[in-house]
Amino acid sequence: MTADDIDRMGHVNNSVYLRWIEAVVHNHWRSLATRSEFDAFVWFAVRHEIDYRRPAVIDDLLHLDTRIVEVRRARAWYETIVRRDDQVLVEARSCWCCIDTATNALTVIPRDLASRFLGSSACARTGSSGDIG
Repeated sequence: MTADDIDRMGHVNNSVYLRWIEAVVHNHWRSLATRSEFDAFVWFAVRHEIDYRRPAVIDDLLHLDTRIVEVRRARAWYETIVRRDDQVLVEARSCWCCIDTATNALTVIPRDLASRFLGSSACARTGSSGDIG
């Protein structure tokens, strides 16, 4: 985190959390997708709901966890939590659409891909995570 991430109140700007949420979701996709899936599909966020619980400041070490909680047709819903130690700072729910890279059209998420993402014990329990700070 840099000084540019901090608002007039001395807190991490809300838009920065959105950037981090998108990054951790993309990292999650990259960590679980096969090379051919990664080449065949791209994900676009179509909705974010973010609840800001507590502020973070420049020297905080933050931890982000994300996981897929639902898949329907071409959409996947992620839940992401930003923590400082054991305090929840931000809770987010995001909806992402799957796009076929060959046609640039919305496409149904393949059943085996959805099952793997939803059924992965790492995904279902802890998701993908990262530290910021």
